[in-house]
Amino acid sequence: MPFEPKRNLPRLEKHHYQGHATVFWTLTLEERARGWLNPDFHRTFRELMLHASVRYQVWCPTYCLMPDHLHLLWMGLRRASDQRNAMKFLRTELEPALGEGRQWQHQPHDHVLREEERKRNAYAQTCFYILANPVRAKLVTGNDRWPFAGCVVPGYPRLHPQDEDFWPLFWKLYVTDRDAEPPAP
Repeated sequence: MPFEPKRNLPRLEKHHYQGHATVFWTLTLEERARGWLNPDFHRTFRELMLHASVRYQVWCPTYCLMPDHLHLLWMGLRRASDQRNAMKFLRTELEPALGEGRQWQHQPHDHVLREEERKRNAYAQTCFYILANPVRAKLVTGNDRWPFAGCVVPGYPRLHPQDEDFWPLFWKLYVTDRDAEPPAP
């Protein structure tokens, strides 16, 4: 069988991933490998997401880890936020936790949300779409909470996008923290 080089997915210009961009990312394992999703991986994922969040100034209001891929939504908090660099960091640091012989596909898929998709109700629909992945895959019923889903907002480890009071609190925190000066070291 002849060798076929991996092609790059089309990307928007770099500035679309910077600043206050909101991007829906999908990371898939090579050959849809399974067997890596467990509570230990989930803890490692959350820890590395927290590091990416602080280092690259992004928040993740919703993520969902599935048996052969994961989805996450990142929002830039500052003009200096850079999601492409954050994604490179996350993929590099997280890949060893996938286990022997598993790796990410060559490139993650992304969808930069357009202005109309960033409005509150439309935005929430994107988050609900991400959270409904386990239901569509018949891994849980519509009433059950998938144990490998959540959000990453620094300082709020118990915040969850399926909690009744999540959205009002999330938007209050986001508006307060967006473009605020980070605390001095």
